[in-house]
Amino acid sequence: MAARLIVENCSVLMVKNLPPSLSGTPPPEAAQTLLALFHAQGEVARLSEREQLYSSLLDSVNAVLWAFDWETRQVLYVSPAYERIFGRPASLVLADYNEWRDSIYPDDLEFAERSLAQVLLKGAVEDREYRILNASGQVRWLSDKCYINQQNDGDRVIIVGIAEDITEKKQLEGELQRLATTDVLTQSSNRRHFFECAQQAFDSAREEGTPLAFLLLDIDDFKRINDSYGHQEGDQVLQRIADSGKAVLRRGDLFGRIGGEEFAAVFPGCNAQVAEQIAERLQREIQRQAFSHGDEAYSVTVSQGLTGMTDEDASLDSLFARADAAMYRAKRQGKNQIVRG
Repeated sequence: MAARLIVENCSVLMVKNLPPSLSGTPPPEAAQTLLALFHAQGEVARLSEREQLYSSLLDSVNAVLWAFDWETRQVLYVSPAYERIFGRPASLVLADYNEWRDSIYPDDLEFAERSLAQVLLKGAVEDREYRILNASGQVRWLSDKCYINQQNDGDRVIIVGIAEDITEKKQLEGELQRLATTDVLTQSSNRRHFFECAQQAFDSAREEGTPLAFLLLDIDDFKRINDSYGHQEGDQVLQRIADSGKAVLRRGDLFGRIGGEEFAAVFPGCNAQVAEQIAERLQREIQRQAFSHGDEAYSVTVSQGLTGMTDEDASLDSLFARADAAMYRAKRQGKNQIVRG
């Protein structure tokens, strides 16, 4: 008897007792049906394996694949990552697009909707980054690239996209930005960042014709503190001075450590008289601070140089130079005072 090998779901079966067919003669109808059945079962098994592989791949991707009907405003598909990232059942967004829209962080909603509409003109928009609020109230960052899927004029306008969770990347970028702009010891702006922001404030004041004041302050006899009590004690003094500055300055004022024991501040929209009042409050706040090392108590004072922007000031450097000269006059005149330049 002839034997035929049939493949079913990756297993080899031996089918016996099939009547032999003569050369060139097709097998009987029953045998053909049986062969077709086994072939169909094998195809179903292979399709099932592919579907399982496809589903496994979708589950492992930390990004939402989505499809959206522009005309009906209906979400046609979201991948399993939607429930992980948004924290909400996929069935809700498939029933109502506003589930996605309402999840977008309020400050980012206008940008997210405008950039989505741009895909109709550009065909693809790949620079969409915005925040969402997931079901537990956490803020997550998405990189949401989208593409138009319209083969011919008159076809349904289907937009497809991939929304990747980039929260960790954004947090790392924020930390790197903080390290690049912040003085590690005092947690105030470092010299580079302070002068970048001060230059922007100066340019805005010149353009808008608004006042601007510049302040420099230097801790009196700081070397004696380091020499007498050690650098660790000196670091604590620097931190307390920085905290005093942050406490006294107004919202929108700039403050930073620009040297060893030297700090600077810029007061946008502030004339010389108001700036001097702020400097006096800062002077009192620093004098109020009590320091001790072991059984010995001591206090700290600062010398400040203050100046305001004039019509003749063509650059920030001119304000810095005047404030610096005024600060050194305060040192020469006995320290612990404010001198206007």
